[in-house]
Amino acid sequence: MQAPQKAQIAFVSNRDGNPEVYVMDVDGNNQRRLTNNPADDGCAAWSPDGKMITFGSYRDGNLEVYVMDADGNNQRNLTNNPADDGSPAWSPDDKMIAFHSNRDGNLEVYVMDADGNNQRRLTNNPAGGWCPAWSPDGKMIAFHSNRDGNWEIYVMDADGNNQRNLTNNPAEDGGPAWSPDGKMIAFNSDRDGNLEIYVMDADGNNPRRLTNNPADDFSPEWSPDGKMIAFTSDRDGNFEIYVMDADGNNQRNLTNNPADDWCPSWFDPAVAHPVSPAGKHGAK
Repeated sequence: MQAPQKAQIAFVSNRDGNPEVYVMDVDGNNQRRLTNNPADDGCAAWSPDGKMITFGSYRDGNLEVYVMDADGNNQRNLTNNPADDGSPAWSPDDKMIAFHSNRDGNLEVYVMDADGNNQRRLTNNPAGGWCPAWSPDGKMIAFHSNRDGNWEIYVMDADGNNQRNLTNNPAEDGGPAWSPDGKMIAFNSDRDGNLEIYVMDADGNNPRRLTNNPADDFSPEWSPDGKMIAFTSDRDGNFEIYVMDADGNNQRNLTNNPADDWCPSWFDPAVAHPVSPAGKHGAK
């Protein structure tokens, strides 16, 4: 399978009656559906080499992590577990996928090989952990958890050690996304009364707000070159995919559809991660 020849954004939309995975050019043109299943398909994430997309789906009766070729072909279940598994995220070297699962009684962060083998838990806390995001060097994973009584952004080593709170704020913080250079983490927070996109240094210092809109803005996703951030907003009365410059300027709607569109994931072949033969994918 070849990677796309130009930059693309994957997203989820219910425009055809139920949530499916779509893809579009980064200017919003050429929107097209990749999945076509009566069950709900959820948030997608590109592999670093752009050849595959992982996503969540309920097509087996519960939420599982799936993978498919970048053109939507060859869809297959990676987790195969009676519990709910979701929010998949590729490691930068293409060899592993982090995800969350409630297979141990509450949602925790897990990791597995890219072919679905060797599934293991990284967090072990009664409050759990959601929405893992790898650092660009693959050494750390950010996630959000309510273990301190409200939602906060945490980070841990890639093996689950050294878990620590980065945000330490009485508001709800979630949806972490690392900048491509590893220096910053974007996230959503309601600390100013509604969900807005924020960014902070990777150590949690210097948090600052990028969006300022009475609607909810959430699910930030950096462009691979670090110059822009895509996000979801309901400022037009329904969920749409927006993009803005990395400093918060030049916010604009990409999807412009009366249905709900959410969960952007960005791929750009100009800055795609090279993948060694050991990191190639295999079907489960």
